[in-house]
Amino acid sequence: MVSGLINENPIIYPKKERRLRSDSSNTDEFTPEPIDQLEIFDHIRDIKDPEHPNSLEDLRVVTEDSVEVDDENSYVRVTFTPTVEHCSMATIIGLCVRVKLLRSLPARYKIDIRVAPGSHATEDAVNKQLNDKERVAAALENPNLVEMVDECLLPSDE
Repeated sequence: MVSGLINENPIIYPKKERRLRSDSSNTDEFTPEPIDQLEIFDHIRDIKDPEHPNSLEDLRVVTEDSVEVDDENSYVRVTFTPTVEHCSMATIIGLCVRVKLLRSLPARYKIDIRVAPGSHATEDAVNKQLNDKERVAAALENPNLVEMVDECLLPSDE
């Protein structure tokens, strides 16, 4: 493990059992299926923490309850909770969540990524960075950041 970690001994929580999605055989192939909280959570739960070999679900950085979806208005909000108040990886974690959802959802969705209120020392600055299109675009032009994000989004070996 890398020395100098921000949170050397994070608490690892048990994963929630994966639920099967309901059968939607009552719709035809041209009817879009609604996107719900569980679907969004399934997209982001396995994102790896940038510092640890654990998923964001393992560390309770994201939970199913931290996801809000308004499918009718094409809106998704994910509120994540860093493991420590001074986590320097908070913007990377938020960027990973945003990129995963951008790659997974139809383009019509507005994605709002937030740090849970009171969970980070620079909460307002992190929220501003994560929801500013130009800052996100600039971050995704940085090959080192893109490599780090892609590493976090790789499927785990479990």
